[in-house]
Amino acid sequence: MNTPTPLARRAIVTCGPSLTPIDAVRRITNFSTGELGVRLAECLADHGWEVICFKGIASTYRNPEGRSVQVREFSTNADLLAQMEATAAAEQIAVVFHAAALSDYEVESVESLQGQALEARKISSHLSGIRLTLRPAPKLLPRLGTLFPEAKIAGWKFELEGDRESAVETARLQIAENKTALSVVNGEAFGEGFGILHPEGECESLATRSALCQALAVWAGGVVQAEG
Repeated sequence: MNTPTPLARRAIVTCGPSLTPIDAVRRITNFSTGELGVRLAECLADHGWEVICFKGIASTYRNPEGRSVQVREFSTNADLLAQMEATAAAEQIAVVFHAAALSDYEVESVESLQGQALEARKISSHLSGIRLTLRPAPKLLPRLGTLFPEAKIAGWKFELEGDRESAVETARLQIAENKTALSVVNGEAFGEGFGILHPEGECESLATRSALCQALAVWAGGVVQAEG
């Protein structure tokens, strides 16, 4: 017979980009499809987890499939933070995979090139140009340990500049600064595939998304349920 999934075996996966509004119709965002997070959510479900997948509304990849995966869409960094706070207050979470490509900056003000503040819901397209002032956007990773004190937290590091050694070192700093249990590193600096870095450990290299998802599911403690 099938073994029921305990309620405590609930995981969170964040994926896709957040948005930074300029006005009511224009926005800044990151290049992220959400594919990796969707596939990780499905892999975790295959390993017996109930998964809450927070997926950016600008994601172009399909939603995860499976009855044990619940999709909750988010727009801005602040929106995702508010939803995570609500989830922390209402649900028991055992592991959090924070793979979303969140904005590092948000719009503080919009001005014409002459210095006039532009506050219309839709800024005129006939201006000679506009000037944006950006401020740091709220970061979620440093807050996850407080929101989910009993959960294992995994962060992500996507690096373009440097080499594999510097990319791994950046991931190591992320773990130290945010007190996370694991960091996934990838990007041009790292090279082909993905790396999984544990505190005080070597960086494990995985060649494909599928291999990465399987390794993360095993790390989370999932076991595929037997049928019979």
